[in-house]
Amino acid sequence: MNLVKTYEHLKNDLNEIEQQLKETIQAKNPVLTEASTQLLEAGGKRIRPAFVLLSSQLGNYDLDQIKTVAVSLELIHMATLVHDDVVDQSELRRGKPTIMKLYGNRIAMYTGDYILARALEVITTIENPHIHKLLSKTLVEVCVGEIEQIRYKYNWEQNLRDYLRRIKRKTALLIASSCKLGALAGGLDLKKANYMYKYGYNIGMSFQIIDDILDITSTPETLGKPTGNDLIQGHVTLPVLYAMENKQFSQKLMEIFSDDLQVSEKDMKDLLLILRETDAIERSYDLSNRYIQRALNILEHFPDGEAKSSLKQIAHFIQNRRK
Repeated sequence: MNLVKTYEHLKNDLNEIEQQLKETIQAKNPVLTEASTQLLEAGGKRIRPAFVLLSSQLGNYDLDQIKTVAVSLELIHMATLVHDDVVDQSELRRGKPTIMKLYGNRIAMYTGDYILARALEVITTIENPHIHKLLSKTLVEVCVGEIEQIRYKYNWEQNLRDYLRRIKRKTALLIASSCKLGALAGGLDLKKANYMYKYGYNIGMSFQIIDDILDITSTPETLGKPTGNDLIQGHVTLPVLYAMENKQFSQKLMEIFSDDLQVSEKDMKDLLLILRETDAIERSYDLSNRYIQRALNILEHFPDGEAKSSLKQIAHFIQNRRK
């Protein structure tokens, strides 16, 4: 089973969201339209729209209103991907050339800004002030997270708290907001909407930890980018953080990053081999599992049903993902 299978019953509704995404990114300028469309057609699991829909199904499900929230959140996510690729100078995403690679930094940055602006324009059609307040707060935190990610690049002195705060802003907050915004759009009261926020937060933390593990353990073919790409870019992920407690790994890391930031393929292969021989991967999975268990516990506040079952399946899928 893949992740999309866990919410397959949403296929028709997600297709509607996909169509609205295509319509929303159309621009008078052909370059903006072309660049935005290429990013959209590069694919993705549309996990954030799925969380919006599933959370709203715990209340009163009205697709016409809810899909506006889903589209806006997915556009925000897309904008952050474009900006990330410029910062990291990444040439591939999901195995395809990035907007930065195809069009250059300046057009990529403006494309990201355009997509973000369209997201904000879409959400203005909803009158619920709680939705606007949460979305604004989330955007502020995401921007802070982008700066923090740049600030911590190649910083080998950071700790677990630094890492967790960074992935919270990078991934967990947008998923948490997807869940809470869906709940609010579905008419759930604030207490239950906050439960869904906590569910999404824990799912998002686990999701990013697993992504960081797979960056070390998976293949370039599966990743669509080189194995260890995060480390090559100077991002200290959880497995690296744990592995740095090992003297051999830490010495090798300092050695290959000491002179310049051009790491050879052989050096990276040797470094990752040492990492895999430590307990870093196992400990990373352990922490991911703790977040998943918290998410599952939160769902017990809701009655049984198809939406709750899908939310549980998503949690279990993320927990067991190995590629």
